Amino acid sequence: MAERLLLITGNYSPEPTGIGKYNGEMMQWLAEKGYDCTVITTYPYYPHWKIQAPYEQQGHWYKKEIQQGLTVYRCPQYIPAAPSGMKRVLMDASFFLAAFFRLFILLFTRKFDVVMVVVPPFHLGFLGLLYKWIRGARLLYHIQDLQIEAARDLQMIRSRWLINTLFRMERFILHRADLLSSISEGMMRKIAAKSGREIFFFPNWVALSYFFPINERQQLKAGFGFRAEDKVILYSGAIGEKQGLESILDVAITMQDDPRLKFLICGAGPYKTTLENKARSMSLQNVIFYPTQASSHFNRFLNMADIHLVIQKANAADLVMPSKLTTILAVEGLALITANEGTSLYELVRTHELGIVVAAENQQALYEGLLQALNEDSGHITSRAGDYARNFLAIDSIMTSFEGNAIKASR
Repeated sequence: MAERLLLITGNYSPEPTGIGKYNGEMMQWLAEKGYDCTVITTYPYYPHWKIQAPYEQQGHWYKKEIQQGLTVYRCPQYIPAAPSGMKRVLMDASFFLAAFFRLFILLFTRKFDVVMVVVPPFHLGFLGLLYKWIRGARLLYHIQDLQIEAARDLQMIRSRWLINTLFRMERFILHRADLLSSISEGMMRKIAAKSGREIFFFPNWVALSYFFPINERQQLKAGFGFRAEDKVILYSGAIGEKQGLESILDVAITMQDDPRLKFLICGAGPYKTTLENKARSMSLQNVIFYPTQASSHFNRFLNMADIHLVIQKANAADLVMPSKLTTILAVEGLALITANEGTSLYELVRTHELGIVVAAENQQALYEGLLQALNEDSGHITSRAGDYARNFLAIDSIMTSFEGNAIKASR
């Protein structure tokens, strides 16, 4: 009989980016390998912070779907249009409660061998522990973002008492899960320090059949409305507070005398309107905002750019690992990355020469990095980026390792 897996997560396919994208690809891979897979999740909302197609016109109560060999249970959830720290707490609590009722039914109707919880939100681990204790399943707890540290360091939650309470709750989960995993060495060190346990390395991947280099950049630019001589400097991803994207506007105004330079900010998120208003108030003619691009032409869109910006605030550098970097590497893009020495992102890029890395939240460093990217030959960097993606980021190799070392090894 096929081994039964249950995934509990707040983000899932068809979300086009971030945790939901990886969760969907992971479960599809496992289902194709013969696992009996079930998912408890909510409706797709990220990165737009509103329910997305094909669900936006439907009712948003409990719903069961059968998708390509997967059973997906979608639960209702409060989704704030303008998320703040407290609204995110309420959002996570609403999904926890809704998912609990769905899990309660499954407790008496299905026996799963493995329960996997992908966080944030971190407290979904309590649902995994509940099923583990009652039905004897093994609990895999996978951490994509260090949510509590991010809320503290970005001052999204200012109450010290609340932060300490959340940390105590998290430690309770970390000490009782059967396996802990995360996506970067820096995050693994932080998790190990507060749990006292070994952490399994389970990085994000890239689907190399969808993302690959295209050499016809001039023709691609024309297809997206740019001139062949334009230098497209692209940020593509979630637009939120932790990215520190104001720095793009600040460097754009210092380089506005060069008509070739086009700063393209593509994506969605709660901070996009604020960023657009700031760009308008600065009268920036060289900054263009695009919506999230359809998957059907996203590879061409990425290949069109001359420089890819991977920007984060300094105090978020080891709390999250930017998933956008995997696709940039796969298309052999030239990445300009803000990360400080000592962080796992900095060490990864410098060790393997995957891009140009400059100090985070340092406007002069960002400006000088852009000049370097524009004026120096970067062929050796982009070639190494592609080699790294093909050798270390292919979904089959990462998922095969996870299957053998996490799922099967936990039997």
